[in-house]
Amino acid sequence: MLYLAYNALLAAGLLLSLPYWLWKMVSVGKYRAGLGERLGWVPARVQRDAAQAMWVHAVSVGEVLAVAGMVELWRARHPEWAVYISTTTAAGQKLARERFGEKRVFYFPLDFGFAIGPWLRCIRPDLVVMAETEFWPNFLRLARRSGARVAVVNARISDRSLPGYLRWRRWLAPVLANVDVFLAQSATDAARLQKVGVASARVRVSGNLKFDARPPQASALADELHARFCTAKAGPVLVCGSTTAAPAGAKIASEEVVLLAAFAELLRELPAAVMVLAPRHPERFGEVAAMLQASGLRWWRRSQLHPDAALSGGVLLLDSIGELAPVYALAKVAFVGGSLVARGGHNILEPAHFAVPIVVGPHTENFRDMMRLFELDRAVEVMREAALDGDDSLQAGTVVAATWLRMLRDPELAALGERGQQVLQQQRGASERTLAALEELAAPAEAEATEARVRA
Repeated sequence: MLYLAYNALLAAGLLLSLPYWLWKMVSVGKYRAGLGERLGWVPARVQRDAAQAMWVHAVSVGEVLAVAGMVELWRARHPEWAVYISTTTAAGQKLARERFGEKRVFYFPLDFGFAIGPWLRCIRPDLVVMAETEFWPNFLRLARRSGARVAVVNARISDRSLPGYLRWRRWLAPVLANVDVFLAQSATDAARLQKVGVASARVRVSGNLKFDARPPQASALADELHARFCTAKAGPVLVCGSTTAAPAGAKIASEEVVLLAAFAELLRELPAAVMVLAPRHPERFGEVAAMLQASGLRWWRRSQLHPDAALSGGVLLLDSIGELAPVYALAKVAFVGGSLVARGGHNILEPAHFAVPIVVGPHTENFRDMMRLFELDRAVEVMREAALDGDDSLQAGTVVAATWLRMLRDPELAALGERGQQVLQQQRGASERTLAALEELAAPAEAEATEARVRA
């Protein structure tokens, strides 16, 4: 009855929203990407070509980066296994193909039996690994029915999602029963999983895989910008990454409105300063460009950057995908977005890799335990001032500008960044712990495969 009701609601929701999605597919290319794969079409490049198979699902870029270390360790220790990676977003798909090759990377199917079945029949996974909180009822049920063991790694339940999970606990518990083991980021997440209906015997704490992500590699863009900033005698450089629009009903329209107001104030004190502004979602690049055009600030667009432009005293809009991480290395101070407005914050580890001092707004619920570790070691600056939740973006901008200036004038600024780098390094090891748990889960499949080889 549970799955019958779920499928009816899912089908009804899809039908009602179909005009919207058709419009999105026509107007925005990323919504057309991988449509066939999402509907169950398996391209010829994806084949089961090994004795055993693991299917890892990582929604987007953050999850791909998180599981990458674990996947690489598994491949090195278990070369007889084929590892398949699915993603939901186009950005995640692009990164996964760059990291793991196209042959075993594809878009995750919609949560309908007709879309999931062809993939399960093709891959025939012995082990299915879901990253973080991907609890798709049909997929989990059908994966388990296919004979695969199922694990959720880097599992977490955020402050925002916990009330919803508790509200639907009665219906969620049977869905989660299809998972053999949950490897939680923290003891808090483990306790929350048990609250929403997971048996304690199936929950372990393995740590946050994001601490094990490979450090960002140097890039041609970062090298070019460094040279151009030096030539123009520009500085300090502020990198504001993963900035977002505010949720519906918020008093402040977007983080960019506040940040641009703050930067305008900063320029009065530091006229050669540069802000690198990187919106999180590509579909907002045009919107943010319009904000910059209306702001009166000097600005440049990365996609239209003239080779002779003197990059000093203005804003560089980073309207590209996948180029932000190495650019953090150029920052005197890094702001990580999703935190001035109530979006729950984004991952602060990319600037921490470079020992860059980090500042965030008051909304960091999505990275609660990570933030706790950084705050305990005084390795991050958090702007908790009430003004940030007011309806005056100029007032909020004044608060941000004052924070930036105070940090930039602090002789201990470099130590803040160094402490952040130390926290990151001290927390490594989740990939090894996760791998050990997955090896234990996969042991029966490996034993069966070994027995089959002996019989052959």
